[in-house]
Amino acid sequence: MDGRLRSCLISLLGLWTTIAGCGRPPAKPVEEINARTDLPEASPIAIADNDWPWWRGIHRNNTAICEHAATSWSDSENVLWKTPIAGRGHGTPSIVGDRIYLSTADEAAEKQLVICLDRATGKQLWSTEVHSAGFAARSEMHPKSTHANASVACDGHCLFIGFLNSEHIHATCLSLDGEILWRQDLGYFGSKFGFAPSPCIVGDLVVFAADNRGGGFIAALHRGTGDIAWRKARNNVDTYSPVIAADIEGETQLLISGDNRVAAYDPQTGDELWSCPGTAEATCGSVVWHGNLVFASGGYPDRQTVCVDATTGTKIWEDTVKCYEQSMLVAGDHLYCVNDDGIAMCRDITTGKMKWRHRLSGSISASPVLVGNLIYATNEAGTTWVFEANPDSYKQVAQNQLGTESFASLAICNEQIFARVATGNGPNRQEYVYCIKSRAIHPH
Repeated sequence: MDGRLRSCLISLLGLWTTIAGCGRPPAKPVEEINARTDLPEASPIAIADNDWPWWRGIHRNNTAICEHAATSWSDSENVLWKTPIAGRGHGTPSIVGDRIYLSTADEAAEKQLVICLDRATGKQLWSTEVHSAGFAARSEMHPKSTHANASVACDGHCLFIGFLNSEHIHATCLSLDGEILWRQDLGYFGSKFGFAPSPCIVGDLVVFAADNRGGGFIAALHRGTGDIAWRKARNNVDTYSPVIAADIEGETQLLISGDNRVAAYDPQTGDELWSCPGTAEATCGSVVWHGNLVFASGGYPDRQTVCVDATTGTKIWEDTVKCYEQSMLVAGDHLYCVNDDGIAMCRDITTGKMKWRHRLSGSISASPVLVGNLIYATNEAGTTWVFEANPDSYKQVAQNQLGTESFASLAICNEQIFARVATGNGPNRQEYVYCIKSRAIHPH
């Protein structure tokens, strides 16, 4: 065959591949399940104010209930304990009672696990293998991603986690002692960069978002039985945000961004309450809210932050500055965020007006946490800045270093800081969970 003809045919084949979807797997229609009314009541949620039971804390807004926490620490200063963690994961530690729970994955052995630590000492109490083999290929994962990105959710009785395994999302419920109580296959997941969303506990249900190019969906399971209470299809789009339960004027809405919109669902039925165009095709952060206003940001390929009235689904304001991997934070009447490029920002929540911007350093994936009037923001190199939630200007209180790598957000409760960090690279990489002492234990 003539070389020019061969080149022409190869070019045409490449163009056709692009038009046909860039090698995407064929979408598999999601079988929707209407809300079931025959499921029993689940055990009442049993958590306390000094717990951090799931992603973004007890009130789902990354705000610590305590008014104070340490503002200065290092590997040798103010550390109550430090525990090595097998494998790799990005989930925030979840703390309930006297125990800490987190997911992790051993990529070499292809094992996905949930582990438990003693809150007082950091001693590992148990480790449960949830899945063996079935890992997504590295070509189907983002370089930063792990096979255990989600945070464990705890209702005070059981633990809930979702993993991508064997091209499906599997929800698993474990006892507080690590016994697997039930498993549920939620559906096919066509991975591009892996699976990220953490489970959301609301009422009798635990809810999982699984947007993906093979057939996106949201599924709610009964906490006690694992039965699917409802499942609703979403568009076939690669996006990564979890659902989060928000109290909007006395009513609970499940909020989610991505798929070029911000949407709300009824947690009991899965019915869509409203949908507003905005953000981008792909988002990663959780929607945040204040009163009837909800805020979302993304993403890829577009850049946008939006404010939506959650009582009507109408857009209030928007701008073209994005916060992609991280979730934002509301403090008072202002919206704070740190973006991928390590820039901290403050906006007025009612107008969107930018009050200030300040460059920290390095790339940031973790979400900031509010303690009293202080914001804690950690970059991927393990540096944490503590600065005031001050709309007038950036006012730094402290800068701390822990480990050399950090993707998980901090968990802060009972005046203690729980940090998941790593040191080293390649075969020498080691993850740790640190407990940073409260000021009551070690005053400054």
